Amino acid sequence: MADEGEAWLGIDLGTQGARALLVTADGTVLGAGSAPLAGRRAGERHEQDPREWWTAVCAAARTAVRGVRARIGGLAVCGTSGTVLLTDRAGRPLTPALMYDDARAAGEAARARAAGLAVQDTWALPKARWLLRAYRAYGEGRITHQPDVITARLVGRRVPADSSHALKTAYDVEREAWPDALGVPEHALPEVVRPGTRLGEVCPAAAEATGVPAGTPVVAGMTDGCAAQLASGTLTEGAWNSVLGTTLVLKGVAREPVRDASGVLYHHRAPDGRWLPGGASGVGAGALAARFPDADPGEMDRRAAAYEPSGALAYPLVSRGERFPFLAPDATAFLLGEPAGDAEEWAALLQGVAFAERLCLDCLDLLGAPLDGPLTFTGGGARSAYWNQLRADVLGRPARVPERTEAALGMAVLAAYATGAAPTLAEAAGAMVRLRTVVEPRSGHSARFLEPYARLVRELRGRGWLPEALARHALRRAGG
Repeated sequence: MADEGEAWLGIDLGTQGARALLVTADGTVLGAGSAPLAGRRAGERHEQDPREWWTAVCAAARTAVRGVRARIGGLAVCGTSGTVLLTDRAGRPLTPALMYDDARAAGEAARARAAGLAVQDTWALPKARWLLRAYRAYGEGRITHQPDVITARLVGRRVPADSSHALKTAYDVEREAWPDALGVPEHALPEVVRPGTRLGEVCPAAAEATGVPAGTPVVAGMTDGCAAQLASGTLTEGAWNSVLGTTLVLKGVAREPVRDASGVLYHHRAPDGRWLPGGASGVGAGALAARFPDADPGEMDRRAAAYEPSGALAYPLVSRGERFPFLAPDATAFLLGEPAGDAEEWAALLQGVAFAERLCLDCLDLLGAPLDGPLTFTGGGARSAYWNQLRADVLGRPARVPERTEAALGMAVLAAYATGAAPTLAEAAGAMVRLRTVVEPRSGHSARFLEPYARLVRELRGRGWLPEALARHALRRAGG
């Protein structure tokens, strides 16, 4: 590994803020910084001002590197998957950024599917097509993904996109090329490189703004879900990382692509060429924040423990539409039954997310994905010890929880590997990722949740959202 005096900077552009971590080769965090981000939500609209991303990244990076004497060996940036905007030839934003769950491009998605492209309504390609139509005045507008705005500012010029973020713009990661019939002008498509590719070095202007020394290597990143997977150390075949944040993302490792005709599963490609199958659900902790914005999560967890299982049944979508483990653009959140109070409703939401997580694993099993490796919990939801235990109980399998669950750590791992600090990505992660605990299912508790899980599966099937084959498979695995 690298000298003790060297560290790597990981930057994560999340929905609610930017986060930066400066990490040594053995996983010691030398500095951390964060800055908030605001968005605009109204119906199907979810936008952010991309100019604010740079402001937030500068603030987070300055805090992370302040007073640190270690040499910064490199940095990488991750962003939310499917977030897209148009920029000019220099990489400067021309439009608002349409966030990962902005749903205004459903018509474009339908037309893309009719042309043979496997895309979902909220993926970046239909949103890019929508932007090119809505902002025709910017005839030379270039399709740009969230982290590209930051890396362009860091190196002082326009940069290629990484294939991880380009995936939801329909980039073909097997052929490593843009497919035909995308429905966008060729000039609007960015050049694409694999994650870990060196994009350039921090320029003097960016160094002054961020505190990161000029000349620091900048490497192509991955999506936040992939970044969290790296941060979890989930890099062996059959291993899976469940990232519970505003929404839920599952990412695994496979030797070959896991084929899926329905389009709920997609594949990223690791820098070393291995396959990272995964899916992104619309359920998650965002449903708790929306329903109980002023709640004390620790106190609510303590009270919710009295309701195992809850008498109420929830499918806690954060916004309209579901993408994984089933595809249902018109799906909406629901709560069946009358909770006795806030504590039981909180319990129903926690359990609903865990049930959706179990259904995701049932879907992966049906598709033939390898599931025999370890399961790891990361994301903001993994900070809740009670929720971790509940999820392990519902899933009926142990889960590892690393000391740090931030996607920014994954980007530090990628930067270390890409700049030669370790011969393989797995070795870089093995040295930098520290395990906090392993959560074992409690004896007898898993059985408590089988009946409500089966009820939820039947409810989803009855609403016409869940395919019959998956419903039968999930019920069979639950013994019902």
